[in-house]
Amino acid sequence: MAALSPPLRVLRGILKELRAIQGPAYKRSLAHNYIMEQFRKNEVTGERYCRARHESNHDSHTYLCLLASTRTHMALHELYHSKGEHSTKSAAAMVGLRLPTQPGGKGWEK
Repeated sequence: MAALSPPLRVLRGILKELRAIQGPAYKRSLAHNYIMEQFRKNEVTGERYCRARHESNHDSHTYLCLLASTRTHMALHELYHSKGEHSTKSAAAMVGLRLPTQPGGKGWEK
């Protein structure tokens, strides 16, 4: 199993993702209140209730991964799917290619 990040770093990452989603008013959101409450409640350890040693830390790390992946997915979706149909030239430029400039050319002549 890979080493998990310290809980404080995970908390800061989650709050950073919330700030990116909700803007500066994220501190008044229900999600912020719930996350802070859970981190304070599980501050001692997860072993109080005979759970696995790092279960609460693993859950928070998984939630951080979900938030970051969702944000990245939405950015990629906006970039590639928001404009409808693309011309051949713009589709080639999107993946870093150029169309040939003359029939039968290799595409790199000017």
